[in-house]
Amino acid sequence: MSTATTVPQENSHRRALRGGFAALVGTSIEWYDFYVYATAAAIIFPHVFFPEAEPALATLASFGTYAVAFFMRPIGGIIFGHIGDKLGRKPALTITLILMGIATTLVGLLPGYATIGIWGPILLILCRMAQGLAVGGEWGGASLMAVESAPSKWKSFYGGFTQVGNPLGAMMATGAFWALSALGEDALLSWGWRVPFLFSIVLIGVGFWVRWKVEETPVFEAKVEGHEQSTPLLFALKNNWLPILLGFCIIAMSSGGYVIATTFVQNYADTPEIGLDPSIILGAMTIASLVEFIVTLPIAALGDKIGPKMVMYLGIIPSFIVIIPLVLSIQAKNVGLIWLFVILIRVTLSGAWAPLSTLMAQMFRPQSRYTSMSLSYGIGAAVWGGLSPAIASTLLIATDGNFWSVVAFFGVLSLSAFIGVFFAPQHSDAAPVTGSLQARLDTTTVDTQDR
Repeated sequence: MSTATTVPQENSHRRALRGGFAALVGTSIEWYDFYVYATAAAIIFPHVFFPEAEPALATLASFGTYAVAFFMRPIGGIIFGHIGDKLGRKPALTITLILMGIATTLVGLLPGYATIGIWGPILLILCRMAQGLAVGGEWGGASLMAVESAPSKWKSFYGGFTQVGNPLGAMMATGAFWALSALGEDALLSWGWRVPFLFSIVLIGVGFWVRWKVEETPVFEAKVEGHEQSTPLLFALKNNWLPILLGFCIIAMSSGGYVIATTFVQNYADTPEIGLDPSIILGAMTIASLVEFIVTLPIAALGDKIGPKMVMYLGIIPSFIVIIPLVLSIQAKNVGLIWLFVILIRVTLSGAWAPLSTLMAQMFRPQSRYTSMSLSYGIGAAVWGGLSPAIASTLLIATDGNFWSVVAFFGVLSLSAFIGVFFAPQHSDAAPVTGSLQARLDTTTVDTQDR
């Protein structure tokens, strides 16, 4: 028998701010690297690495390399989740940051198909696999760094720091390509696209310094470190399989829907049928990322008032509604409306993204939480985020360019997320934990008796 353990008093706002800031800086850099690749996959790589293929097939091949990283995420979640549950959140997050930086920098150094033929795409895939491993271990750990360091009534707010990293990273990535597009298409395709990738090495140095200085989370120190531990993956699969499955459903909107509304929309606007100048959609996406960056933390804080589940509902449903006028404005080539609805859908998607760290962190008890959360997110991102561009591209080809088939697919993503949120359990970090790490399946009720 072991005694109840409570979250220590170190869960102060000062410690939470340090943990939240470390999560923000790290995830901003990781998502910058990720979106630099996503943007290049949409408008650059079809020309640089697949120049001999038909435009539609080149796009499909480019998005195929993009999808590879998503399928590496669960593996990264297992590897770094094991490190994070055994040794602590901090060492796992430091390694993921370094791995992502090396992989992204190497992409910027790769010769194209015209120089080394098929080896160009092969090396690109290998770098993308390394990116996937890093992101697979990053998000779950960064979320825990913020949420586990936060006071109980402020978990949604501080969990939002992790989520702010996504729009900030996206804003830097699309902003970089937007600025470089002013050089002209020839310069962008020949050498300009490499600059955002090579700049990653500078950001990684900053992120490493911030991560190295932050403390371990108080929840890990109080409830995991020093306790008898089973293998995190086995514990997760045995005791957390249902919330892992529910988390997989929730990710459908925040990953798959997000990719459709950002990356795939960029590519659709660039198709010969639409023919918009790349600078138009890149400019809209950059400003939309700025708006999302501004609203993410207030939306996350709303979760402390009305609950993260309600905030998720308020993001999922409107996002499906807004995708329709966004498509119509792109088809009409109405630049003003394109900017309006690109920005608006990023705001609504923030409702499905901002409270995600807190919602998913509290779906699992502290033991094996890093592994369970990363596995759920990684598999969801692999299926929904990784396959969504390829599925959308296939639907367009199969329906002779009818984008309404993609809108219907977006509706499927919305429904999946809604169901996952509805049934998601929410545990309390204040509930006691046994020394053997036996699963606690209670939800928000705090049991003050020894177990």
